[in-house]
Amino acid sequence: MNAKWGLKALFDVVPVGHLSIDHIYLPEKSAPFVVLGGSVAYVSFAARQLDARVAIISKVGRDFPAAYMWWLKQEAIDLSRVTKVENAQTTCLELKYNADLSNRTLRLRTRAPSIAIKELPNSLKAKAIHIAPIVGEITYDIVEKLRSCAEVLSIDPQGLLRNFDENGNITLKSLMDTRILTLVDIYKSSLKEIQVITGLSDVNSAIKAIHEYGPKMVIVTLGAEGALVFVEDKIHTVPVYKTEKVVDPTGAGDAFIGGFLAEYIYGEDCAWCSCVGSAVASLVVEGVGPTFFGEKEEIYRRARFLYEKEIKE
Repeated sequence: MNAKWGLKALFDVVPVGHLSIDHIYLPEKSAPFVVLGGSVAYVSFAARQLDARVAIISKVGRDFPAAYMWWLKQEAIDLSRVTKVENAQTTCLELKYNADLSNRTLRLRTRAPSIAIKELPNSLKAKAIHIAPIVGEITYDIVEKLRSCAEVLSIDPQGLLRNFDENGNITLKSLMDTRILTLVDIYKSSLKEIQVITGLSDVNSAIKAIHEYGPKMVIVTLGAEGALVFVEDKIHTVPVYKTEKVVDPTGAGDAFIGGFLAEYIYGEDCAWCSCVGSAVASLVVEGVGPTFFGEKEEIYRRARFLYEKEIKE
């Protein structure tokens, strides 16, 4: 891949969306784990483990813990584009998992203001920008402006599909502005989300429908079943790395795309990038929240195992 800006790119991976405070309810635990959340956090930590230069574009409230800012800075993540609004609260989500961690319910406690186009830096240049809303905080205008700032623009539309009732309970709705999909190079979502957007239950048909909007690559994460990656008119199956324990599945898909992008921007083939993404995802589920991503060597060891397995099969 030829870099548009080469060495002039300020960052490798820039995720955009709300940082959050997550209350994660796991089976057999009476009290929730309160941890740093938001897709941008998981994407950033995953990419940093692979030595990518990372910056976050986000908005938080006065209650966002200083310890979380310190934690992100300790990982050498640039936070100069994180806006703190003193008269607002940070986005806060409750995530309650069922007994086998295969499903969860979501509830919105508080919501930070949406990201405004005037808050985007004019000088930003990145090899990859990942659009990662969690509560509808990003609009078409934001994505349109960021398109000119990145060589690769990717999106996980989950936060644009969420509908909130008066109690904050979250259900999925259709994507109101599909123009966003025409701007991106890479689309990534869960199976349920791509089915909601396209109205198609067959995953292969849904993938092709998303591709017709414009994305060159479509990634569908399937939880314990791995992922599907559509590229160059073919759908490839990416195996999951079977870990001994799954403690908390939160952010696994975000870790996947963070690892994927960190490799993809340097021209690695999609099969390898996907295996790296799967490897990072297998590590993050071994801890609660974004607390464990493993060492770079372990990520690559797991990725090599998956890559060799995929080639042999």
